[in-house]
Amino acid sequence: MPKRLAAALASTLSAVTAAAALVVTQPLPTSAATGGFDFTRAQVATTGLQVPWSIAFLPDGSALVSERDTAAIAQVRPGSAPTRVATVPNVSPQGEGGLLGIAVSPTYAQDQWVYAYFSSSSDNRVVRFRLSAPQTQQVLLSGVPRAQFHNGGRIAFGPDGMLYVTTGDAGTSANAQNLNSPGGKILRMRPDGTVPSDNPFSGSRVYSYGHRNVQGLAWDESGRLYATEFGQNTWDEINYIQPGRNYGWPTCEGVCSDSRFTNPIQTWSTSESSPSGLAYANSTLFATALAGKRLWTVPVSAGSRTGNAVAEFQGTYGRLRAAAVGPDGWLWVTTSNRDGRGTPVAADDRIVRVPPAGGSSPSPSASPSPSASPSPSASPSVSPSASPTVSPSASPSAGTRACSAAYQISNQWPGGFQGALTVLNSGKAAISSWTVTFTFPNGQSITQLWGGHYTQSGSTVTVTNESWNGALAPGASTTAGFTGSWSGGANGTPSSVTCTAS
Repeated sequence: MPKRLAAALASTLSAVTAAAALVVTQPLPTSAATGGFDFTRAQVATTGLQVPWSIAFLPDGSALVSERDTAAIAQVRPGSAPTRVATVPNVSPQGEGGLLGIAVSPTYAQDQWVYAYFSSSSDNRVVRFRLSAPQTQQVLLSGVPRAQFHNGGRIAFGPDGMLYVTTGDAGTSANAQNLNSPGGKILRMRPDGTVPSDNPFSGSRVYSYGHRNVQGLAWDESGRLYATEFGQNTWDEINYIQPGRNYGWPTCEGVCSDSRFTNPIQTWSTSESSPSGLAYANSTLFATALAGKRLWTVPVSAGSRTGNAVAEFQGTYGRLRAAAVGPDGWLWVTTSNRDGRGTPVAADDRIVRVPPAGGSSPSPSASPSPSASPSPSASPSVSPSASPTVSPSASPSAGTRACSAAYQISNQWPGGFQGALTVLNSGKAAISSWTVTFTFPNGQSITQLWGGHYTQSGSTVTVTNESWNGALAPGASTTAGFTGSWSGGANGTPSSVTCTAS
């Protein structure tokens, strides 16, 4: 492997409007982009997750996130604290096992199905259920070998409407070459778990084999499938997956000269990668690296690599697990620093979002929309308020440098609530920093805030920007999310919110 990977092709794209944003700043030249995304404007969308393993999006644009060790599914909207919407029974977390991949039915608006891959006490399995009743499970696949390590676990619906499932060899390498074992494979099935008639092996869910531990799947715009795979001691891989192909494990790790096997299109040393999640956009694959603590971007076309891989986020957020391009057009990436192998910080685990590059800055919503719940089944177990209460934005201060701020409650329950502060550069000149001050009317307290720093003295709260979201162009805005506690008869909103810019 070369010691330093060369810089790769940058794609120029028109802007994609984001549905919700924490930070919006002046766009950088498209030459600063990698794979069509501006990594210099990455933002933390939410914090406080426990080993998030997979991301799947609901029709309203919010994300469902599985937590491996808690067996919980959290609903995430950028700028808000994650809300637990289900706990999946029968999950037995141990080692690398637990609640792993999740997927949302392509016809969710009609059927409300959520799919999950998890480790039970005896096997790995795929089930489907509704968020309102996770205890009522339809088992679509069982008997996948489980172990302390190598459980695979990624599930995703392909452009053909079929459900694809990655499995590991469960520490028994012979499973990968045994077509009668579901271990060490990529499987393909109908949404009800039955075998498609056009699978490469008649009557079998096996789509490809000879895999050690696949944890990432992504398709390009032509329906070509790519997958990440953990090597043993030498080479990690990205493979172009074709039906019926044998990818060589355990005979081959990385590229080998055996015509029986299909070689990877990209390899790394295991210390550089340990690739898990995979996403595709703009002729680029985005592979998260656990041991490598970075995000690899790999330009591809027609099943081949077209340039050198480029590392982003190297050492920035620690171990990275899942990657997905959201319906908002942003790239979503999860950390995995609380999985027993990382060094977590107070905010971990987090979801980081990367905006599309080029064009004008995306326009954020005022705050995460609480009315976007996909269905009654996706509501949190606590009773939210009927609707958020928004205080009027403060009037812009005089002068060319000015800002205004709005306070909004996005969800509340007995004793607690979550909300957002949206800061707008309302002046005619760029600002480099901002300070927001408000006073709670009923003695509420902030318990956590992201997208800013806060102090609270009595009922008065002062919020200042982070280093990465203080600079705002005229008309640009940023949102800081928070959670708080309250008691008594009402969770009122501040009568005024002031913003000072410099």
